[in-house]
Amino acid sequence: MPVRDATKRFSSRVEDYIRYRPGYPPEVIQLLMAECGLTAQSVIADIASGTGIFTRMLLENGARVLGVEPNPEMRRAAEEFLTGYSRFTSVNGTAEATTLADHGVDVITAAQAAHWFDPGKAREEFIRLLKPSGWLVLLWNDRRIDASQFSREYENLLLNYGTDYHEVRRLGGDLTARKFFGSSEFQTRVFDNRQEFDYAGLEGRLLSSSYTPQNGSLEYEPMLQELRRIFETNQVNGRVIFDYNAQIYYGRIT
Repeated sequence: MPVRDATKRFSSRVEDYIRYRPGYPPEVIQLLMAECGLTAQSVIADIASGTGIFTRMLLENGARVLGVEPNPEMRRAAEEFLTGYSRFTSVNGTAEATTLADHGVDVITAAQAAHWFDPGKAREEFIRLLKPSGWLVLLWNDRRIDASQFSREYENLLLNYGTDYHEVRRLGGDLTARKFFGSSEFQTRVFDNRQEFDYAGLEGRLLSSSYTPQNGSLEYEPMLQELRRIFETNQVNGRVIFDYNAQIYYGRIT
């Protein structure tokens, strides 16, 4: 599926996404409180909120969160996942057309998503949404591809079998962040993050990625055979580790 179809890329991968995608370290919320004035009174627009992984962290801090998500399958998953949070509002919208009111938002967040947006149109929309003193926060979990032999072999698997992984991997955080902040000043922070998986979890993590072949594809079974080999070669006590840099870019935009 082409990169331009970003709003539909994960429709068939929701269950794996919910179960196997990484969250974010607690230092991220601490940073937003210290640097961006995040409080329990803040109104946050979490753009492309997906299944609600980062949204829940914001809600647990007490803020009111408007989760803007265009994909109906992911939006319904988030609504179920976050059903106990009264300060969550699910919104059918896109980064470029959120449907939210003018200048009513203290903080805009986009976790693992901004590289799918049209930066020019989304930036205009974000300026419209934010209060004059509001903040834009972009986050990514960036997998450390040279962290271990396992990490390097997993990266090679994606390069060999990924349907459009070569294209997607070029959409990095630094490049994307500069498109959104433009000439506005912004800050960056990096925190350690990790996941540990048995084989079933590793397979689920792989299949949660939008660029991997799905069941029925000619490359699906060979890909899983290679994944099993990588796991068996690198596992320690039946587990392998994904190491990430949790990258945060934050600032005001004008």
